[in-house]
Amino acid sequence: MADMERVDCGPGTAGPHGTAPGATALRAAGPDGIPADRAAVLGGAPAPVGAALDAAAFDEVVEFTSGLIRIDTSNRGGGDCRERPAAEYAAERLAAAGLHPVLLERTPGRTNVVARLEGTDPSAPALLVHGHLDVVPAEAADWSADPFSGEVRDGVVWGRGAVDMKNMDAMVLAVVRAWARTGTRPRRDVVIAFTADEEDSAVDGSGYLADRHPHLFEGCTEGLSESGAFTLHTGAGRPLYPIAAGERGTAWLKLTAHGRTGHGSKPNRANAVTRLAAAVARIGAHEWPVRLTGTVAACIGELAALQGLSGDPRAPGFDLDAVLDALGPTAALVEATLRNSANPTMLSAGYKLNVVPGHATAYVDGRTLPGGEAEFAAVLDELTGPDVDWEYHHREVALEAPVDGPTYAVLREAVEHFDPEGRAVPFCMAGGTDAKQFSRLGITGYGYSPLRLPPGFDYWSLFHGVDERVPVDALHFGVRVLDRALRNL
Repeated sequence: MADMERVDCGPGTAGPHGTAPGATALRAAGPDGIPADRAAVLGGAPAPVGAALDAAAFDEVVEFTSGLIRIDTSNRGGGDCRERPAAEYAAERLAAAGLHPVLLERTPGRTNVVARLEGTDPSAPALLVHGHLDVVPAEAADWSADPFSGEVRDGVVWGRGAVDMKNMDAMVLAVVRAWARTGTRPRRDVVIAFTADEEDSAVDGSGYLADRHPHLFEGCTEGLSESGAFTLHTGAGRPLYPIAAGERGTAWLKLTAHGRTGHGSKPNRANAVTRLAAAVARIGAHEWPVRLTGTVAACIGELAALQGLSGDPRAPGFDLDAVLDALGPTAALVEATLRNSANPTMLSAGYKLNVVPGHATAYVDGRTLPGGEAEFAAVLDELTGPDVDWEYHHREVALEAPVDGPTYAVLREAVEHFDPEGRAVPFCMAGGTDAKQFSRLGITGYGYSPLRLPPGFDYWSLFHGVDERVPVDALHFGVRVLDRALRNL
């Protein structure tokens, strides 16, 4: 498809067609603080002095989560998705809060929303808060509820996107609208972006925004998005709240084996299928060595300390296997990010059973640690051998964010303020998010979609899983934490 660009202002906004305002504001200055009385509602009486949130914010986060789920934005890959209705839904609610959202498209229907909320300190660096609007497909027959109903049942919101990540989109909308009603402004400019295409290549989403509209993110130094600050119950001791401060890089590969075409009944020492199968088997069986990054080492160190264990995970003689065994279920936070990885996922060859094909192809889902890209490429050269070529089908950089600075400290404090029994810990995501694309603009990303979840709630299994859902209480907790974190940042 040709590289088409469509830009327009969001519903109800000022600004000429085709322009992208760099900064728009909620201009009514007001007091800062955590709500003591949440009696005000949209269109009703002003909120009490000191309130940044109001009662409407807690109703709206549920309403918006459900409303976004009802808009089917399934991304089947290859351009088969249409985020426009969800983008318009978000833009209308931002516009009602006094912002001027702009809708941007590389491809018709693949719509992104960007708005800027002006802070009180023009000299302060800006903060990006972003979430994606697309979701992975869902097979309704496998679910206990219609995956696109947004049903609220027994205090739980059901549907595709309830966790990944229309819940976070709804939290952002609810907080920003509450600030407008209560006259609250953050210190820093806050840029809000709702993106298309995160569940595929991001070429129509964050990649397009970073490459074609970088001016909209001027001044942004840090970003918050998905997959962090959720409750992880360990079965013993205090609940954990992992905050993502790193991501493995994406290294999706295409392998091609070449051989000699021939009759299937005759010996063939240059069989492309055999050559490919051997290379795929070697890749699948390879044991990648442990490489501790700063984020993973920090995570192991903090988890070990909570278990009464001591030592520097990166020091000589540290018994990593013994510590991981002692960590029990919490070891899952680091097990997938100790190494590079490469998993064969797709095979294709031939056009008739009795014909040996001249070539065969395979695809491999590779992931690289920060700093591990060169080692990954060298190992793939060795494993594929002389008869199989490989190339990057899709590639994105690995990320790592500081866990010893003021930003992480603020994120940790906000979670622990609302759950004093909990403990925030840093971790590295095994996969990736739109933070990769925004890193091209010099934006350091953290995964921060706060949720307080009950024991037994298997958060991990709901990502791209069946019966995706989120408790209403978890959304209310998320609104409180996100509000506090954004204002304290």
